[in-house]
Amino acid sequence: MTTLAPFQIHRVLSVAEASERLEELGDEAVIYSGGTELLLLMKLGFASYEHLVDIKPIEPLARLEVRDGQLVIGGTVSHRTVERSEAVARGWPDLVEMERRVANVRVRGTGSLGGNLAFADPHSDPATFLLAAGASVELGRGEQRRSMSIEQFVLGPYETALQAGELLCAIRVPPLGPGAAMAHLRFAFHERPAATVSAWLAVTEGRLRDARLAVGSVGVTPVLVPGVADALAGTDPAAIDGTLLASIGEAAARAAEPVSDSNGGDDYKAALVRILVGRAIVEAAARAVHRSMNAKEVGA
Repeated sequence: MTTLAPFQIHRVLSVAEASERLEELGDEAVIYSGGTELLLLMKLGFASYEHLVDIKPIEPLARLEVRDGQLVIGGTVSHRTVERSEAVARGWPDLVEMERRVANVRVRGTGSLGGNLAFADPHSDPATFLLAAGASVELGRGEQRRSMSIEQFVLGPYETALQAGELLCAIRVPPLGPGAAMAHLRFAFHERPAATVSAWLAVTEGRLRDARLAVGSVGVTPVLVPGVADALAGTDPAAIDGTLLASIGEAAARAAEPVSDSNGGDDYKAALVRILVGRAIVEAAARAVHRSMNAKEVGA
């Protein structure tokens, strides 16, 4: 039976205290929040730390709130809290839907959305979704804060832009806006996805006015697909045809740069991307049209 090697937990009450402790302990320490993936790696012998700096007691990192129209998710807020939030359901229903697909209830109840991003597992739903949503992260060390996009934050498999002594303090998700919607699709053999696609589309006066498309879990990092907004701009959502979807799907498969692993070869993953892209765009477009019509009725 595999067991964890001994380690010491250091509970801290502020970002400044966490940064100080991390810098003091050096490479023998790691941030501990939900620990769902960290403790598994340690148990399997893939990682070893003598000190875990527990940031769960830091009150500001546990906040989930709407501020200046943006959804602000503290770094230790669990997936389950996001999933069950009425405020999120009202303003970001597609985020709730994505969170319900993450792993299982036990993991969602313990693991945090911020921890998921900071761990940077290449086979993950949230990074792909948040990339398409235009989200950003707030990083902190001591009293200093800096912000960056998801694209800038996730650098590679299990690699992020976090510097020594720095914490992921919050995730900021912009408002969807009237007539905008998202669709997140995944293909998974078990709980970890082999391919993820998120589409964000906005409709005005019955025409697509803007779009973002992200692909993840097939390459080393989630990526935004270039040229999607131009390809769809001005299109009647009901007139999106197979030729246009195939073209965007092909561009997405190239941009994702699939790599072969235990989930399949690069050609197989590219085929998955093409299929999921078409379905995600159609689904997001239908939702955007529906919300655009509802916004008109409310404003009438």
